[in-house]
Amino acid sequence: MLGLLLGTLGAVTARADDGGAVERRLSGEEQVAESRFVITPHKPNYLLPLTYDSKLRDDDPALDNAEIKFQLSFKIPLTERLLNTRSRLYFAYTQVSFFQAYNSDSSAPFRETNYEPEVFWLLPTEWPVLGMTHRLLAIGVSHQSNGRSLPDSRSWNRVYANFVLARGDFYLSLRPWYRIPEDEKESPTDARGDDNPDIEDYLGNGELRLVWLHRGHSLSLMLRSNLDSTANRGAVQIDWGIPLGGKLRGYVQVFNGYGESLIDYNRYRNRIGVGVMLTDWL
Repeated sequence: MLGLLLGTLGAVTARADDGGAVERRLSGEEQVAESRFVITPHKPNYLLPLTYDSKLRDDDPALDNAEIKFQLSFKIPLTERLLNTRSRLYFAYTQVSFFQAYNSDSSAPFRETNYEPEVFWLLPTEWPVLGMTHRLLAIGVSHQSNGRSLPDSRSWNRVYANFVLARGDFYLSLRPWYRIPEDEKESPTDARGDDNPDIEDYLGNGELRLVWLHRGHSLSLMLRSNLDSTANRGAVQIDWGIPLGGKLRGYVQVFNGYGESLIDYNRYRNRIGVGVMLTDWL
């Protein structure tokens, strides 16, 4: 998949009239950013009413392999343009939930919900890099947690940068991060201290995302690795947005690896889901 996307990059040409998909989205957001309390999409918003994870029952026989997954994500500008540039400071919030809706034997509970507020500075750029154009630079801080008590509490804080390169309707995002250290727990039942000290062994220190738009379709590939040759762990996610007519878009998501959710950060997951996408990356 990675080879296919990179192989098509040479055939993708920038649209001279609008600067490609990244510039179109950025310009659209700037047009509404002057409005007070404006809310715009951040990460994709989607509903997958049917997903199947072949590994769920291996961890807990009381769980169903089939469940609903959905994500809500938005951002709000906190400032006007800074330093006479197009840059702004944003607050963003993302929530992803896993709902055992078909598990009547266990009263159909929400198995896991992750909450991620973040604050970041976004600077549009036009820097030529390796035949592409560096379009966006973001620097921010993120808190992610599942809002649960011990022993199921999971959380971490990160400082990150995001480098977005684009060429026409193809874009590449490289997002390294640094985990903010937490104190070690004095005992496993101590509410203070690090709930998941080994999370970087599974989620690593960053991720790479490739997105390509073509004739109304969107194809995205996310790659993540801990870069440890002796105990390599990571994840691959493929997203396919499909035009269905009007503004309605079908959505297929495939995930394989570690870190799909915080409760499962150290458990191998293999999931496929189908549903609808309300907003995409671009």
